[in-house]
Amino acid sequence: MSERTYKFDVKMTCGGCSGAITRALNKAKDNKEVSSFDVSLEKQEVVVKSGLGYEDILEKIKKTGKEVRSGVTVE
Repeated sequence: MSERTYKFDVKMTCGGCSGAITRALNKAKDNKEVSSFDVSLEKQEVVVKSGLGYEDILEKIKKTGKEVRSGVTVE
């Protein structure tokens, strides 16, 4: 399975918001589901590199309770 990069516009209002997403994606990284990610509170952006599909990554972010406003596959 080839890796893809996904970019999500996520509503984050504080460090707690970005921290929740970071913890969720760190867990996925530990499980080898995600190879790398970047959470930017300033840009309201989450970039994830993974072999999983778009919907799988979207679900992991949504489980944190944060609003995902949009998302695209970069590669």
